[in-house]
Amino acid sequence: MKLQPRVKSTGLFDVRYADFLKTVSHLRGQLHRYCARMAGSAMDGEDIMQDALFEAYCKVDQLQDRRALQGWLFRIAHNRCIDFLRNRKARERAEANYAQEKIILPVEPTGFGAGRAIERLVIHLPPKERACVLLKDVFDHSLDEIAELVGSTVGGVKSALNRGRTKLAFLPASPAVPPAAVAPDPQLARLLDRYVDLFNRRDWDGVRALASADARLRVSDCFNGLLVDSPYFAEFERAQAPWRIDIGEVEGEAVLIVLFKRHNGWIPTYPVRVHVRDGLIDAITDYYACPWLFPAADNVRINGRPIFDSTEKRS
Repeated sequence: MKLQPRVKSTGLFDVRYADFLKTVSHLRGQLHRYCARMAGSAMDGEDIMQDALFEAYCKVDQLQDRRALQGWLFRIAHNRCIDFLRNRKARERAEANYAQEKIILPVEPTGFGAGRAIERLVIHLPPKERACVLLKDVFDHSLDEIAELVGSTVGGVKSALNRGRTKLAFLPASPAVPPAAVAPDPQLARLLDRYVDLFNRRDWDGVRALASADARLRVSDCFNGLLVDSPYFAEFERAQAPWRIDIGEVEGEAVLIVLFKRHNGWIPTYPVRVHVRDGLIDAITDYYACPWLFPAADNVRINGRPIFDSTEKRS
């Protein structure tokens, strides 16, 4: 039986979608890990995963064998990743460091495990090789599973694995660091400063005045619609712990970071992505309830200072 309606007219997801998310909660960390490494961005990876989960929810009646849930979700997420990488600008950003010259060396690299190093190096590979190396050497899928997931043959997967592993084995010991992110333009910087000031003073009318009339809001797991239709600001008012927001960066991108006050001080909890067009906010993406996002990101900063040191990054 089909699940409908899927989204209420206000943009709130219905309770059945929340129930579906509970059934796949044990897979979400892995799904995000895969999408983030395919996309080259923890936040883009979360956006892709959110779209993949909603697509899966809409098609869940097509899943004949519930035991195949993991492979099915990975296949949907993989296809979403490929669609994302077909966008020229997204692909160029994700593969800014990928060397186009082919490396053909008859060497079978050894020592590959499920460590973080492989995940962070696969960005140097083209999409098919990237997917095969991730799925085999990080997620330990079988060759048959990978072939089905990426739409290839076992022979094609073996070939992609060999090329990908060889390229990774012959990367420089210290691969070039991607170019520094372009600093936000002065207009955007002023708008974010104003947003933070108004938001922290709970001046919701002032905050709304910074957004266009048709600004969109997406809050992980629960809302996707017009900002004016959302209970967004009321949710902050109802929060039990004291909170504030500040300007930060995730992997070089300017974002807002929500901090909650705990016994050990102000704790960065999750980012909020703001998109501006013609001097007004036209989209907000709030990564509430995504605890895997910060640990998955390569670089998170508030006011230029990293919020994690190397010992705090979780695998």
